[in-house]
Amino acid sequence: MNRIASTVGPAVLVLAAFFSLLVALVVGGGADPALIADPGAVVRFGLPIARVVVDLAAAVTIGGLALATVGLSRTEPEWDRAIDVAAGAAAVWTVASVVTTFFTFLSVAGSRVSLDEQFGQSMGVFLTGTDLGLAWLVTVLVAAAVTVLCFAVRGRGMVALTAGVAMIGLLPIAQQGHAAGTASHDAAVTALGLHLVGAALWVGGLAVIVLLRPVVDGERLPLVVGRYSSIALGCFVLVAVSGTASAQIRVGSFANLATPYGVLVLVKVAAIVAMGVLGAVQRRRAIRALTARPSGSRAFWTLVVTELAVMGVASGFAAALGRTATPTDQIALSKTSNPSPAELLTDDPLPHAPGAWGWLTAWNIDLFWLMAVVLFAAAYAAGVVRLRRRGQAWPLRRSVAAGIALVSLLVATSGSLHTYDRFLVSANVGAHVVLGLVVPALVWAAAPVQLIRSAVHPRADGSTGVREWTALLVDNAAVRYLVQPFPAFVLLGAVWWAYLDTQALRWSVSDSTGRTVTDVVFLLVGLLALPTLLTPIAAGARQTSRAAAVVRVVGAAVGAAGLVSIGLAMRGPLGLLQASWFGAMGRTWGPDPLVDQARGGTVLVVAGATLLVLVVAVVLVRLRQGGVVSDGAVRAEPDPGTGPDTGGTRPAVDGAHRQAGSRRPPADAPPRRIDADLDDASDPDDASDPDDATADSEPGHKDDVPSASEAGRASRPSTDRGADAR
Repeated sequence: MNRIASTVGPAVLVLAAFFSLLVALVVGGGADPALIADPGAVVRFGLPIARVVVDLAAAVTIGGLALATVGLSRTEPEWDRAIDVAAGAAAVWTVASVVTTFFTFLSVAGSRVSLDEQFGQSMGVFLTGTDLGLAWLVTVLVAAAVTVLCFAVRGRGMVALTAGVAMIGLLPIAQQGHAAGTASHDAAVTALGLHLVGAALWVGGLAVIVLLRPVVDGERLPLVVGRYSSIALGCFVLVAVSGTASAQIRVGSFANLATPYGVLVLVKVAAIVAMGVLGAVQRRRAIRALTARPSGSRAFWTLVVTELAVMGVASGFAAALGRTATPTDQIALSKTSNPSPAELLTDDPLPHAPGAWGWLTAWNIDLFWLMAVVLFAAAYAAGVVRLRRRGQAWPLRRSVAAGIALVSLLVATSGSLHTYDRFLVSANVGAHVVLGLVVPALVWAAAPVQLIRSAVHPRADGSTGVREWTALLVDNAAVRYLVQPFPAFVLLGAVWWAYLDTQALRWSVSDSTGRTVTDVVFLLVGLLALPTLLTPIAAGARQTSRAAAVVRVVGAAVGAAGLVSIGLAMRGPLGLLQASWFGAMGRTWGPDPLVDQARGGTVLVVAGATLLVLVVAVVLVRLRQGGVVSDGAVRAEPDPGTGPDTGGTRPAVDGAHRQAGSRRPPADAPPRRIDADLDDASDPDDASDPDDATADSEPGHKDDVPSASEAGRASRPSTDRGADAR
């Protein structure tokens, strides 16, 4: 059955997709002849078929690379096989993208294939002079680059980078079709982009598991499938939420569900629900049965093949939806007969005057950041719950700080500041102050890195999980350089000038991708700089010192000077920033653009002064407390319960030694408290008993026994690793 599944599974996926596509094209009319300049039946049917191949090949590419990144062992044959599968799929992705690009040109131009000079010139104009052609050209180039990388790299860092590049290759696709001309362009593109990424990880991951079956032994199969199942659960939520948002934009009302487009949406919704049910059965029953009886896998593979068939149905109908007319008006506001200045610039109507109540109640949800907040909240809560199940208490103040940080992140990216940041300079500045200063300071207080090290078990099978990737990121040479005082302070002070005094501001307000990239940059700069400012411990030291405190205060002064200087410049010398945007918005409410910009400058001046006061206060408190930073890794000691030949180790932190016969604490025992200093990046949970982890561990996990790399890092002093946010 195993060999049959590895052959039948992908075939079922492809055949179900093609059959569903043809049915959906007939039902929705996506392949009906055009009234004017019809390109012919070959193009009408060939274009959606090629698009299905693009979607499936991209999914297998991304699924294989992502599964290798977080779920497969680099010491097993499965690692190379997964990357080889991704390489082959990427090659198919490239070729299918070329075919799709050619058919798209024929469909848009309404012309037949010709060998004359005019045909070639028209093709060149399409590829370089239109948004649709340029998007497909970028898709082809990204797919080709991913193909080359898959054949060239095998290291985990480069494989992860290749997976990221492959996901970026889906962005041009998200900006095509109905999303490109919708009246809610930004929301539609974001929803479709998230939908494509979630679907690719979900469908591609399962297809790759089937293709890996010949090289994954029965003992490892439940472990690999369990890791994929965790990814699939998140993908189900992402696909369901983003799909609902996309359908709401394109369908409009419940009455439109009776239209051909609405019928296709309903079928796709039913397929996604069925996939969710099958995934739940797989997670709750099939994996447990497979773990108990690795040899009795017939029922499991039958379930997998059935799930692939349903995924094929969803993929086929999704491709047909792109060729089916939507029941709602998809014309952008800037292209209507009498657009307002705000509609010409933003494709959105000018919002009402905020007022005191509007600043609290106006929301404009950014689905990307909403899903990020939900993911971070769920992960943080899961870590705290896991610690409590082990009988360890996580400080309440850190959980509160994490909650406030996530709420602040959501307010800055989806609240009133986000609603007005394209229309008011002051709102734009306020949103980025929250992103770049407030959220990072709260993240430092929440200590997420320490929570990961305390709650997540290290893996022993050569794969790279959350804990391992966190350690790699924290110990990365570039990151360790950027969090040193001088680079961090310069970044913090310069990022505002680079943003407000260049075209980055225009890109942020005029393009949804530019806005997201800008928000991420401010957040990352804050996460690099703020923990360093708030941790007065010199590189290589383990204790606070006056010299390190002086450096932090000086750094805070440098950062504050950058904020104050740009704030003062905004009050006059710079003139109106992006006058062709903020000055041409046509607002009839609120302050004059220059007055509003001056308010934004005042916000920066206050933020700079507050930053300096906060750093001075925290540094003085830390000096008075005499805080000590721990190694940030587990120190391995010989376990008296093991012989000299076993190489057994048991964890210990801060010299705490436990008896070899220690056990999980009684249920009624008070929880052990993890309450190290906020700047302590150590792993208190690593001092827990090995037996404490048995209930939560999975095969391939070491029960809090350090890996060789972690034990090696523990023997050398920490170099300013006190910032938990790093």
